[in-house]
Amino acid sequence: MNRILACCLIALGFQQFSTLSPIAADEAFRPPAVPLVACDPYFSIWSQSDNLWETKTTHWTGKDHPIAALVRVDGHAYRLMGGSPQTIAAMKQISVRVLPTRTIYQFAGHGVSVELTFTTPALPDDMKLLSRPTTAINCSVASTDQQAHQVEFYFDAGGQLATNTPEQQVTGTLQSFDNADALKLGTVSQHVLGKSGDDLRIDWGYLYVAADRSAEANTVFGDSKQLREAFDEFGVSGLEKTSVAFPVAANQVSAAVAMPMGTISKDRWVNSYVVIAYDDLYSIEYMKHRLRPYWRKDGWNAKELIEAAISEHDELEERCASFDNQLMEDLRQAGGTQYAEIGALAYRQCFAAGKFVADENGQPLQFSKENHSNGCIATSDVFYPMAPQFLLFGPSVSKSFIVPFMEYAASSRWRFPFAPHDLGTYPKANGQRYGGGEHSEENQMPVEECGNLLLLFGAVAQMEGNADFGAKYWEQLSQWANYLRAEGFDPENQLCTDDFAGHMAHNVNLSAKAICALGAYAKLCEMRGHTTEASQYSEIARQYARQWIEAAANGDHYRLAFDREGTWSQKYNLVWDRILDLDLFPAEVFQTEMKYYREIQNRYGLPLDNRSDYTKLDWVLWTATLTEDRSDFDALVGPVHRFLNETPDRSPMTDWYFTSTARKRGFTARPVVGGVFLKLLYERDVWKKYASMDRTGASGWAKMPTPPKTESLVATAAESKATFQFTTERPDADWYATDFDDSSWQTGNGGLGTSQTPNAQVGTTWKTDDVWVRRTIELSEVPEQLALRIWHDEEVQVYVNGQQLVSLGGYTTEYDLFEIDGAAFQPGKNVVALHCHQSTGGQFLDFGLVKVVPSND
Repeated sequence: MNRILACCLIALGFQQFSTLSPIAADEAFRPPAVPLVACDPYFSIWSQSDNLWETKTTHWTGKDHPIAALVRVDGHAYRLMGGSPQTIAAMKQISVRVLPTRTIYQFAGHGVSVELTFTTPALPDDMKLLSRPTTAINCSVASTDQQAHQVEFYFDAGGQLATNTPEQQVTGTLQSFDNADALKLGTVSQHVLGKSGDDLRIDWGYLYVAADRSAEANTVFGDSKQLREAFDEFGVSGLEKTSVAFPVAANQVSAAVAMPMGTISKDRWVNSYVVIAYDDLYSIEYMKHRLRPYWRKDGWNAKELIEAAISEHDELEERCASFDNQLMEDLRQAGGTQYAEIGALAYRQCFAAGKFVADENGQPLQFSKENHSNGCIATSDVFYPMAPQFLLFGPSVSKSFIVPFMEYAASSRWRFPFAPHDLGTYPKANGQRYGGGEHSEENQMPVEECGNLLLLFGAVAQMEGNADFGAKYWEQLSQWANYLRAEGFDPENQLCTDDFAGHMAHNVNLSAKAICALGAYAKLCEMRGHTTEASQYSEIARQYARQWIEAAANGDHYRLAFDREGTWSQKYNLVWDRILDLDLFPAEVFQTEMKYYREIQNRYGLPLDNRSDYTKLDWVLWTATLTEDRSDFDALVGPVHRFLNETPDRSPMTDWYFTSTARKRGFTARPVVGGVFLKLLYERDVWKKYASMDRTGASGWAKMPTPPKTESLVATAAESKATFQFTTERPDADWYATDFDDSSWQTGNGGLGTSQTPNAQVGTTWKTDDVWVRRTIELSEVPEQLALRIWHDEEVQVYVNGQQLVSLGGYTTEYDLFEIDGAAFQPGKNVVALHCHQSTGGQFLDFGLVKVVPSND
């Protein structure tokens, strides 16, 4: 590691950010929360305070995900990050700046200047690099008082980074790689892909904290308070005096690294760094098949990941600095400084709200997560607004999130004439869960989702100059275009993405989406040489546009619904008319709407429609582009920037907030903020520049995997009558033991729950917070591959013959398969015991046991 940097700072990209001038308090942009480590929905750490040392860092959900940093100057330690211990003084923070791939903090005091930089190499031209779950924490120090100073650097990460709840047991080991020393930490249980839902953190895989071997670092586990105090008193050598006995509760242990930085003097910067990484082993379950993260596609494991992060550190710092400079300048040129600051804040959040994995052919698939919404995975009306960020950076990233969705839509499982809504609940993409799922048309979003996909295929074709990508899914695209032709102009009373104030028929903005989508389909037809169909659909789109203008007109603006005079709404879906060169609506429509918007917007932005003063940040940024007039754009973007700078809700960027109070209405850390990059899609040279940088060249995706076949061994209540012993009063501690006497418990038929739980076959009513269940089952033999067929609402612990088998967080909305270790079972009688905890909403518990038959049998 090149730790001492003098005038050659450019080699590491540090010259740029060590010469940043402090930002005056009245000029600085204050993000509501600052991204520190933002790699995926689980490996996501933020600062939710003005000063990095003011509070603990958190996961995007707000739960503690503590990381801390200290710098020791001439024998005295100072806090840079982390709220404790208060006995160690904090160094004055001068500024914070968020850039697309880096977050840079500046501190000063005690004769030194310090920069703490968090670099996540989220470079979109190389998806293997983009998918790496690593962040480098760089500490650069220089003297400011003409004196020489002895400096040391310390970093630690809490065990909570590897668990869903702080009391879960973890174990840790020291790791030695070719060029690095590291600490590895993970749960004892390791239930890989064991939980699905929204407010969850990962509890499988392993956290790594690593340092370049040449740094002469000490790497130890211990209590964070004791480690920090030891570093304060003794420096790097103090960490050798600490130890920990594993296993231990996650909140009782930290992985710490401390290293000497040597002597610094004026104009002689010294740099040290650590790398924090997370290997989740498997990232996504896709139609019951586990998929590896994309960075593992060539056989890599944690060793290669860490060694690459160390060996490529200097190069990646330089590449990230160059990318940040270029993108920020393009954002500023397109929309000004405020727009650039919003884009920088959105960039990592968007990519970090999803996961890049490899399919069976080693091609990239991206699965987005509805963070703080409902936990759905690969949701159409979520990836539609996030798409501009992906579209900007080329075909590989753009197609990566469309392919898995379309494979499902093209499968025999999807039987409807319109597009699906989602693929399941993150991280399990096993089929639609929202609304009627794949079994009913109830609460589907047909016009919304059909329009979304046709427009996205149109955008990909615009980028590539051909419609080849759509050819594979032409049957679905044609079916959806036909659906919109019949149903899109005047939508029925159906769900759409903006139904926060309730369902509504005759939605004008939804109609605009359908019209533009039909225009996009006409262009796809033209590109494929289907001239008759192209002409037909082009004329339909134009006819509908003319009808729209007449039916939606309401004097000085256009209505929210065709039949509701005196209403209004944002018409953000009209953006595609110009981006895709559809030429359906005259300029007067955009100008009329924009003039009205500018007159009625509030201090913190333009409301979504007349029904409430809340808005959607992503849609405001789309609406701001409608006239392609810079003054109009600035007028709508300025209040959004003000909201982010002034909101009292210190969480990762929300997309749903009140425009009068700057309070968050809901939603946190969602990928939809990638929509702020839409303005760059109007800039054809900029779009072409970034899209042409695509090094991945993804193609030849595998077909959607076929779920494995199963044979029922122990039936669920949906298959036949089953009897449980249960209690709703907390039992003795050994309630799950095979010889426990459950004769005083109640007897009931499965499943257990309430009649209000949709589609659940309730045999016995259970409506308390907790239920404990025992059931004796008999197996003639134990097959090699077993799975629970379980419906748990909500979290459940499963014991077999006295030993805990799995702990499943979140909840399911139907029976789900969870592969288990057959060694826990034995031929003959087996006692299965379950504890289910309920907090809100529906509740239900039932299970069975199946033999898994490999798909190639």
